[in-house]
Amino acid sequence: MKTKIFVPITLFLLCILGLNAQPRQELVEVMVSPNHADWTYSLGEQPEFSISVFRNNIPLDGIEIQYTIQPDPGYRTLKIWDEGTRTLKNNSTKIKAKKFTEPGFLRCTATVKVDGKEYSSYTTVGFAPDKIQPTTTLPKDFEAFWNKGKEELNQVPMNAVLTLMPERCTDKVDVYHVRLDNIKGKIYGILTKPKKAGKYPAILHVPGAGIRPYYGEIDEAAQGYISFTIGIHGIPVNLDQSVYDDLGKGALGGYQTFNLDDKDNAYYRRVYLGCVRAVDFIESVDGFNGEDIAVTGGSQGGALSIVTASLDDRIDYLAAFYPALSDMTGFLHGRAGGWPQIFVDDYTNKPEKIEVSKYYDVVNFARFVKVPGWYSWGYNDNVCPPASTYSAYNVITAPKELHLFQKTQHWTYPEQQELRKEWLFAKLKE
Repeated sequence: MKTKIFVPITLFLLCILGLNAQPRQELVEVMVSPNHADWTYSLGEQPEFSISVFRNNIPLDGIEIQYTIQPDPGYRTLKIWDEGTRTLKNNSTKIKAKKFTEPGFLRCTATVKVDGKEYSSYTTVGFAPDKIQPTTTLPKDFEAFWNKGKEELNQVPMNAVLTLMPERCTDKVDVYHVRLDNIKGKIYGILTKPKKAGKYPAILHVPGAGIRPYYGEIDEAAQGYISFTIGIHGIPVNLDQSVYDDLGKGALGGYQTFNLDDKDNAYYRRVYLGCVRAVDFIESVDGFNGEDIAVTGGSQGGALSIVTASLDDRIDYLAAFYPALSDMTGFLHGRAGGWPQIFVDDYTNKPEKIEVSKYYDVVNFARFVKVPGWYSWGYNDNVCPPASTYSAYNVITAPKELHLFQKTQHWTYPEQQELRKEWLFAKLKE
């Protein structure tokens, strides 16, 4: 393994790029509350929503609200079941929805105008979500296809190059920028590892969607873990933000659907195999205990966590927030599909694209997961709708636990992050 030491002139700002932040609180709050505390109903039950509006924590009365009720649409458009207006009396109004007879999700959205400004909120309730089945199907040659890919990867030398980043190191942690050879390009990442001699378990952090720099998990390494955070686009992860902005608006814009009609050249083939290459690298790191590796991430990173655990039996545990790329064909069956929410128009709804998507759909990787997993999401997620994430979760036969935070959209509470960390650390130290 080659190690190069390079001291840059300009220090990087060590801002941490986490999962999507919670939205800011607005002056006027619209509250849509279901009549089941867990937001979950049995098939055939009739949900009832209570709607209230608050300004400065004081309930408003006598104002008109508009409402819609529809199956969970993600951020696309699905048929509206019911809509209308109501006037708040005694600070609230109640709306009963139609009975839901199939496993899935139903959303009530309420909108109000106060002082000329519009405010809106929604609540999504679930009906027997543990019974949701995927709409995508498993290709007969799925396993053979990915085994061939891993064989191809094995023919590519890793040629790891580590560059020490002194400006990011601490008295307890060394930080390296890492370059690895992958099929059709490179994989770059940030390695953080304890300075103290010893043998440590490892955590692989796989990224959410987008193009950005990465900074590594210094606190994680300080607590006794080898931590490797990767980018997926084959470019260094320590460049100026403007470089990534330009790529996102140019050459890498819409990367998630590149070559979707060609399973051998689809964008995520190199990405999924690159995650396996990242595990190869962890196995080579001096100080790794040779036994314990976990993988974790959210959204696209949640997807990559499941994919990596499925493809690579060296992974022992996985923790995933709202996995993207799950049941992408949902829109073809009248319900929300997983991010990137394709198959909604004549451009994407081509038989060859639909067929290729099956080789990259997280549902089909979830079928082969064999390691314990920790999962978390909310019912209000517009980006990775819960019907899609449940489609993947429900086919997993390995030990699993789901931590629901129903109100969350495509973001996490600090408590979720803490639960994930506690679970990972406990497992890796067993």
